[in-house]
Amino acid sequence: MTVQVETLEKLERRITLTMAATTISAEVESRLKRLSRTVKADGFRPGKVPMSVVAQRYGYSVHYEVMNDKVGQVFSEAVNEAKLRVAGAPRITEKEGAPEGQMAFDATFEVYPEVKFGDLSTAEVERVSTDVSEAAIDKTVDILRKQRRTFAQRPVAETAVAADRVTIDFEGKIDGVPFDGGKADAFQFIIGEGQMLEQFDQAVRGMKAGDSKTFPLQFPIDYQGKNVAGKEADFTVTLKKIEVQNLPEVNEAFAKSLGIGDATVEGLRADVKKNLEREVKFRVLARNKANVMDALLRTAELEVPKALVGSETERMVEAARADLKKRGVKDADTAPIPVEIFQPQAEKRVRLGLAVGELVRSNNLQARPDQLQAHIEEMSQSYEKPAEVVRWYLGDRQRMAEVEAVVVENNVAAFVLGKAKVTDKLLPFEDLMAS
Repeated sequence: MTVQVETLEKLERRITLTMAATTISAEVESRLKRLSRTVKADGFRPGKVPMSVVAQRYGYSVHYEVMNDKVGQVFSEAVNEAKLRVAGAPRITEKEGAPEGQMAFDATFEVYPEVKFGDLSTAEVERVSTDVSEAAIDKTVDILRKQRRTFAQRPVAETAVAADRVTIDFEGKIDGVPFDGGKADAFQFIIGEGQMLEQFDQAVRGMKAGDSKTFPLQFPIDYQGKNVAGKEADFTVTLKKIEVQNLPEVNEAFAKSLGIGDATVEGLRADVKKNLEREVKFRVLARNKANVMDALLRTAELEVPKALVGSETERMVEAARADLKKRGVKDADTAPIPVEIFQPQAEKRVRLGLAVGELVRSNNLQARPDQLQAHIEEMSQSYEKPAEVVRWYLGDRQRMAEVEAVVVENNVAAFVLGKAKVTDKLLPFEDLMAS
């Protein structure tokens, strides 16, 4: 077949599809005959319903299905003939003035863009690295101790200090009026661990069990509770109980309680260091990949198909609705979500995906089987039973597709870093873990 492709604007194309009207009618008749063998209708035995009844009841829907199937088939043959890569679904409209016995349709669609890259050797990329220091190991061991701490009640005469767990009743008012979320009974928190706003935390320090006090508290402008953000409240607090924390000693018994194979202090620290190094490796890799992708976006030149941006925007809206459901938001399915807030991010994702795809194709950066296996085995080391984790990944196509995507991104990052103008930066451990 000879396909005439009309360029409308940038990536938008249009082609005219034609087919014999008898092709549609013959297929409709064939499908109705097959349907008549199983269709049921009052007054007729199964398989004995007259074709006129079947056509009256199902003719429209069958005709619609056939039109979709046949037009889709002709469209697919046409774009293959023209060697076009279609981005998104086409818009099909019936065309007037077709020759007698023919049906004609206009198919309007977008094609994938040509992706051009600038000189990657001029691209500037920051590559970070982080060392696992003894201080980082000490801090992690302290966290493990806190996870296994116990509490004992303080004598009534003693005051609350940092690291104590307190049980309080409190009520807050703004201009003398209580507000939602401003009251609680038998509420517990640990002083000095950032669980409460600093003004609240400081107000409780020095109180004894049985004491009550009222104090002002200024909510930050960016406070998560929008109804009180930026406002000043008066809180009345009654301290019910004070408990002092007891941290386990770092010894062989502590190491054994954590399931460390070498149940010694040295073995514990070695295990912590190994786990931290693994976590640091993944975080550094993610940070450097993000820097590479930003550089790639600055270097790549391409038009972005509107259809792909629209599809990505819809996916992001659906993801937002799913998140609202998880949070227990009522009517999450119908909640108004402004689509436009997702469009810039959707366009960035599509642009990056096209750029990465072209770089992978043109430089053979696809994930190799040995890379997939190595990545899965490395991830599995974070779990108690690595072999089971490996089998879990290998036994599911969707999970393997996710692994493949990560490995491809790693390949792209390594490729770009090998060509770009790289600036190395040593990032403090605390900054990396906080990011």
